Amino acid sequence: MYKIDDLIVYGSKGVCRVEEIGYPDIPYINQKRLYYTLVPIYSEGRIYTPVDTSVFMRPVITCEEAQHLIVEMPTAQADSYDERNLRLLAGQYDKILQNCDCKELIQLIRRIHVKRETLKESGKKFGQIDEQYMKRAEEMLHGEFAVALGIPKSGVKEYIIKQMKKLKKNSSME
Repeated sequence: MYKIDDLIVYGSKGVCRVEEIGYPDIPYINQKRLYYTLVPIYSEGRIYTPVDTSVFMRPVITCEEAQHLIVEMPTAQADSYDERNLRLLAGQYDKILQNCDCKELIQLIRRIHVKRETLKESGKKFGQIDEQYMKRAEEMLHGEFAVALGIPKSGVKEYIIKQMKKLKKNSSME
């Protein structure tokens, strides 16, 4: 069970802070179940969810885990999704987002990026589904990295680029 002030990833809502644990005085909520009151870090509102919910929850990754994932980024799988049926494609992407796994989010972002570059080279248009899911995956990943690294969410992309340049420079010196 999480404690008050813990930072967790809650489903596709992203990073949330546990504000309260108890029995909220809200008419539609079962007063016999224990609830978390969650406050999303990067959006408005409150979320009331049973402590024993089936919605995916986990602690935010550590700074060390985030750094390790950044180091692994250049070797993340980058095969593109070639599914032509948009529902099936969205279903594949949804499954990855629901898992809230940073490594899978990185792979999804890279795969969609490769797909965009391939389409661009062949003069084809990049699809809205791909664009939407890449943005959602980046939002989730950047939100968690920002909290883990202690930097603003808006600075995560730049931070990753700097770290990648350092890694590239260090590996070329060896």
